[in-house]
Amino acid sequence: MDIRPARPEEAALLTGIALRSKAYWGYDEAFMAACREELTVGAEAIERSVTLVAEDGGRLLGFASLSGPPPTGSLDRLFVEPESIGRGVGRALFERARERAVTLGLRRLVIESDPNAEPFYLAMGATRTGSIPSGSIPGRELPLLDLELATTAGA
Repeated sequence: MDIRPARPEEAALLTGIALRSKAYWGYDEAFMAACREELTVGAEAIERSVTLVAEDGGRLLGFASLSGPPPTGSLDRLFVEPESIGRGVGRALFERARERAVTLGLRRLVIESDPNAEPFYLAMGATRTGSIPSGSIPGRELPLLDLELATTAGA
């Protein structure tokens, strides 16, 4: 598996991964329709953020994206194809995104998590700091997490 920068022309493929990954958790059609716009990845989003893809044999397995100026950024997205969940793809993307964040001068990442993904982020070292309203589903609250990033000596 290789991890590389996403290309703007892959936006539709990344949107498909995001939608399939979200649906993996058993959300119904009405829920998925309500969050479709929020899960849509545009070429311009790829160009203005750091978006990484995991690829194996030319097939995209997942992606992650970071944004924000130092010292605090956000992990905006991390989605994995359902058949690749539990196979280390998410962990590899998370670790690469963490490394990239440090090289960008970020000291902290904020993560607005799906409730089903919260245990993964906690296992990766994030801590829950509260909750935030969903951008797609009125009345739904999402876990808000922080990840303190290791910095190099003297930084």
